Amino acid sequence: MTIQGWTLILVFTVLVFAMAKPFGMWLFALYEGRRTPLHRLLGPVERGFYTLAGIDPDAEQSWRRYALHMLVFQLVLVVFTYTVLRLQGVLPMNPRALPGIGADGAINTAISFVTNTNWQWYSGEVALSNFSQMFGLVIHNFLSAATGIAVAFALFRGFARREVASVGNFWADCTRVTLYLLLPVSVVYALFLIASGVPQTLAASVEVTTLEGIKQTIALGPVASQEAIKMFGTNGGGFFNANSAHPFENPTALTNFVEMLSIFALGAGLTWCFGKAVGNTRQGWAILAAMMVLFVAGASVAYWQEAAGNPILHQLGAAGGNMEGKEVRFGIAASALFSVVTTAASCGAVNAMHDSFTALGGMIPLFNMQIGEVVVGGVGAGIYGFLLFALLAVFVAGLMVGRTPEYVGKKIEAREVKLAVLAIAMLPLCILGLTAVSAVMPEGLAGPLNKGPHGFSEILYAFSSGTGNNGSAFAGLSAGTPFYNALLAVAMWLGRFFVIVPVLAIAGSLAAKKHTPETAGSFPTTGPLWIGLLIAIILVVGGLTFLPGLALGPIADHLAMVSGQQF
Repeated sequence: MTIQGWTLILVFTVLVFAMAKPFGMWLFALYEGRRTPLHRLLGPVERGFYTLAGIDPDAEQSWRRYALHMLVFQLVLVVFTYTVLRLQGVLPMNPRALPGIGADGAINTAISFVTNTNWQWYSGEVALSNFSQMFGLVIHNFLSAATGIAVAFALFRGFARREVASVGNFWADCTRVTLYLLLPVSVVYALFLIASGVPQTLAASVEVTTLEGIKQTIALGPVASQEAIKMFGTNGGGFFNANSAHPFENPTALTNFVEMLSIFALGAGLTWCFGKAVGNTRQGWAILAAMMVLFVAGASVAYWQEAAGNPILHQLGAAGGNMEGKEVRFGIAASALFSVVTTAASCGAVNAMHDSFTALGGMIPLFNMQIGEVVVGGVGAGIYGFLLFALLAVFVAGLMVGRTPEYVGKKIEAREVKLAVLAIAMLPLCILGLTAVSAVMPEGLAGPLNKGPHGFSEILYAFSSGTGNNGSAFAGLSAGTPFYNALLAVAMWLGRFFVIVPVLAIAGSLAAKKHTPETAGSFPTTGPLWIGLLIAIILVVGGLTFLPGLALGPIADHLAMVSGQQF
């Protein structure tokens, strides 16, 4: 470990706090439907969309109607993307004449990108045409991110509104977020990446001769535009198989740092937006503080373990930290930090191969996903996932003091607690259930490339990533089979929409309630005690649920490593 490594983590953490209010203010303007400086230019485009689609943006929707419109939209997008991938061979912008994708792979990819997971069983540069990349996939980088933010807005309205039956308009929320936030920022971001050396072209490839005199074909394509929204929208699906470890996606230390910041930008901003929506920005700062305590703890453990390296290799005379699977351009600290950032959010982009991390270093990204990626989290998904734990925390606090639990002016009763538990329980049901199935079936056991605890970790990581809508992989699992494509598609769908629907139901229930003024007997939800309780609830729920699985995987792997055992 070095002072430079710890400084990197510290500077990153400070900048995340600094980003929260500027992005939160812009998000709050969209949440309220207010004009922004971009309305003069893009307002006619927005109104044109509504006119063509026959949508009244001012027509409020109940939570059921909001959820129905959202789900139908997602199903249409799945069918569209599935069709594009299947027909890739006859569609334009296919200079390499790539064939269509098989049925199981196409449905897996369609669900993956619609759910903001962006799990990739394929190598993008050799399996997909420019048309499939741009029209089949990148549109979801915008729309899945916008959907997550729209759901967060609906939940915010549930807390903020009083005795109403509506939570907003899905189409208006999704359109405004895409048009006034995701699209303009991505354009500027893409220009920065192009200036840094990231390709943006419709060319198929270029023939080069390396310094060793070897001729090599290097794939090209519209990389910068995909990279920008991949990071800002916490999508994670890379144009290249090596993802952000590839120099065409992430060429310099500066782009690496900016990419990490962009992953957290909207998640941090939504915490401030929530506080502003409920009339007390301290609520938002308290949530962000709890998130960042968990983040710094995870980043510290990951960096410590990767800097310590493998004692088995040390005994063989190969001293130093663990550089296996890492880019020399970034080193141990930036790679460890990136792994925690991308799994604390629902991004899934990687600049190092997590399968090559030490056992405990790889456990941190795994655990981040298992607790629902609520440590800042994906766009929208992080804040509404965190608020589910907040409801459990105030419920526990209410039990301790013998009062009906309250949070930001709303009484939290049996219906809200049941819905929160239902949403939170979906993660362990899918992760542990599907891991158990894969660990005993021949088709599942054929996937891991490693034996013993590490092989089990590869399976556990895949379903944690799929259910958590993260998309990163341990890379040691051969998942491009009908068995894994099907099970991971189920995990991704359930992990996304069987959480969103209960969240919207909570929003509708809260919106219909009266506002309860804070009194001297109310449990304070802005101070250190509240932050500590939030962290404890998340760790206890996550620990009790997933500790047995972690014990069979990375913890057993670590104990074997320190004892000198190899599999």
